Amino acid sequence: MSTLRLRGGRVIDPVHPGSGELRDLGVRDGRIVALPPDAPVDQEIDARGCLVMAGGIDLHSHIGGGKVNLARLLLPELQRREAEAARGRPANPLEWPSCGGCAPGTLATGYRYAEMGYTAAFEPAMSAGNARQAHLEMGDVPILDHGAYVMLGNDELLLRLLHDGAPPELLRDAVGHTVAATRAMGVKVVNPGGISAFKFNQRRLDVDEAHVHWGVTPRRIVQALARAVHELGLAHPLHIHASNLGVAGNIGSTLATIDALEGLRGHLTHVQFHAYGDDGPKKFSSAALRLAEKVNATPNVSIDVGQVLFGQTVTASGDTMRQFAQSGFAHPRKSVIADLECDAGCGVVPFRYREPSYVNALQWSIGLELFLQCRDPWRIVLTTDHPNGAPFTSYPHLIRLLMDKDFRDAQLARLHPDVAAQSALRDIRRELTLDEVAILTRAGPARLLGLADRGHLGPGAVADVAVYREAADPEATFSRAAWLLKDGRPVVRDGQVIDTPAGGVHFATPAYDEAAGEALPERAGGYLAETLRLQPIGHDELCACCHGARLLPSACEARPL
Repeated sequence: MSTLRLRGGRVIDPVHPGSGELRDLGVRDGRIVALPPDAPVDQEIDARGCLVMAGGIDLHSHIGGGKVNLARLLLPELQRREAEAARGRPANPLEWPSCGGCAPGTLATGYRYAEMGYTAAFEPAMSAGNARQAHLEMGDVPILDHGAYVMLGNDELLLRLLHDGAPPELLRDAVGHTVAATRAMGVKVVNPGGISAFKFNQRRLDVDEAHVHWGVTPRRIVQALARAVHELGLAHPLHIHASNLGVAGNIGSTLATIDALEGLRGHLTHVQFHAYGDDGPKKFSSAALRLAEKVNATPNVSIDVGQVLFGQTVTASGDTMRQFAQSGFAHPRKSVIADLECDAGCGVVPFRYREPSYVNALQWSIGLELFLQCRDPWRIVLTTDHPNGAPFTSYPHLIRLLMDKDFRDAQLARLHPDVAAQSALRDIRRELTLDEVAILTRAGPARLLGLADRGHLGPGAVADVAVYREAADPEATFSRAAWLLKDGRPVVRDGQVIDTPAGGVHFATPAYDEAAGEALPERAGGYLAETLRLQPIGHDELCACCHGARLLPSACEARPL
């Protein structure tokens, strides 16, 4: 048995009493344990003057799949510049070459997350027809545990079933089959029905507007999927990319989507892009307060923000309808809009967020307003929708904006004068505490994903532990972990990777009528019949995808509606 002690750190663990106290933390065989002060250990780490937290968990980060590779390939000039800038720097012999920048390669993704104290990240948009490639790519990310949400709601099969008036039980079994076959952690719906409608030359689709071919509305799609996720007992709620992303006045669609859940659980993602009004002379305004009030009053809903931060990035989304509409604003001027058979879509558009831009400055302000006006930190998650709002490497900067009112005000003063003068952010005095940061980046995501033994430091928890040297500047604190333990094993020391174990893969195991699943290829017609027959990913195949690392199945408890 291997035993380790972290000595004298300030333990930030809002799941348990005594958060913020100075105390030791014991680890045995990859789990947190209670150790007597004089118990012998194999290794002791001096954590005095440091914060000790659970490893970070990114609930929504585009780290694997075809669109991510397109994002990497679309900016070769950025990759070249970064490679040239890195020449002459001391190299870590454990780190293999990998492209960096706003869409880093799989290896660099694992290295950079670990350096910041993160131990898990979840891909939010896995196409069912591309699930194998997504798992192979995520499995190539070192250190991080991972999982993915499979995209439904624009696939030929589900839309056909809805059009034909299929009973809820068959819809549930179709969703269960897809989740099980693709080894997904949850279900994602992107612009419900809109990706499919775009293929029929429809250029917009609001919540109660009918799909031009299938005749179903986004409201009906959201209701059907939310019900199926609930009845299958998936831990993570339906992950919803709502209608009309990035459109002025889309707050109406966002509020209508919340109402469409009719009390069922739902997680609205990158809501900064869905919290726009159309007031004022520019017909583009913040609706953050309206959304925050709705979320505060709706306990079945959780959100992540998708914060915009300034600089070059590349936007990558399954939402071909909205990515096509925004492609004229690309910087540099190039884009990829792809149709994934009758399954999903993919749009990749490079973009540079600029401080002098009224729209970009307002987006920055809206995201921060949402973070600071939503009262329950357990139902809001810190994200940038990597790489859409900003790369995940920007998280320490975002944390400082949320914890430091003076710093936030100084940044606001640099922006477009109309935003700086009118933003509600000026009057918001709230500064997040360390406990709240731990909830937004660790405990909250773990709870929303049903990971009971992660996101906290109680006895029995997995020993994913981040240690930070506490500084006056939160950005400096959270940029580099002094130590990171993955399953009790030191993998980062003084901000440098010292070990690169393979990360485990999380996936749900829903119960459903397998006979119904076997009949799905015939129901799908000739469009995806062969793909559906070949869709299930076997146990051995999944092990190979993650290089023999641990499989981490999540049991599902079926719930009646």
